[in-house]
Amino acid sequence: MHPGGEGGKLPGAFRLGLLRGGVEIKQFFRAKEAVVFTFALPIVMMTMFASIFHDKIQGAGITVSQLYVAAMLGAGLMSTSFQNIGIGIATERDEGNLRRLRAMPMPRSAYFFGKLWLVLVTGVAETALLLAVGVAFFDLKLPSTPGKWFTLAWVLLLGMIACSLLGIAMSSVPRDAKSATPIMVLPFLVLQFISGVYISINSMSGWMVKVGSFFPLKWMCQGFRAVFLPDRAKVLEQGGDWELGRVALVLGAWCIGGLILCLTTFRWKGRRDG
Repeated sequence: MHPGGEGGKLPGAFRLGLLRGGVEIKQFFRAKEAVVFTFALPIVMMTMFASIFHDKIQGAGITVSQLYVAAMLGAGLMSTSFQNIGIGIATERDEGNLRRLRAMPMPRSAYFFGKLWLVLVTGVAETALLLAVGVAFFDLKLPSTPGKWFTLAWVLLLGMIACSLLGIAMSSVPRDAKSATPIMVLPFLVLQFISGVYISINSMSGWMVKVGSFFPLKWMCQGFRAVFLPDRAKVLEQGGDWELGRVALVLGAWCIGGLILCLTTFRWKGRRDG
């Protein structure tokens, strides 16, 4: 019998993707510097802002610290998905790893499934760490109802998929590994400032809110605020409400749009390879 399965058949794309995900996860956690940077930076940024700005927000029933912590959950998730996956794939392409993987007898989708498994593990771990710090030091309250836990789950899942697909699509923009980091970090940094992570939505200029509203990070942050902040805090949102239906609609649209972008723009070879 063939080791790949009964009748000599190779394992399916999902199973191969799961195995590939195991390889991706092992490789990630072996790079200690990348692990520390990935998990520590959002926590450090959250701690700095939440410690500096901790006044009570009149009429919202929360502190500025709680507002920052809830929004940083979205930024942390986008860091482990969009930023890391985009830089990682661009580097693998530049080093020729993608060409070798493409030549292997496995479905191409298995490679992307492996990346999504990596994002799932690191994204959940990052979220758990940020929650632990927020609950322990900044009075963040865990969801008290099944409905809010369910909202946390779907915002986390849709946000993770949308940002991962966007990162895969963006990975084709850098010309080489050296340019990957600035090209991926710059838009992520800008989005944090116009999506309600570091600056409250009701304090930003109208054009900033409009631009930020086009991208998934703003809606991820809004969804997380709906989960972890009291209903009185919804007055701080652009529409005076959590708008969870719109959050689901925009994130779902980015999942579909991101998939289309991946299918139409992804490159297995570097530009220097022709």
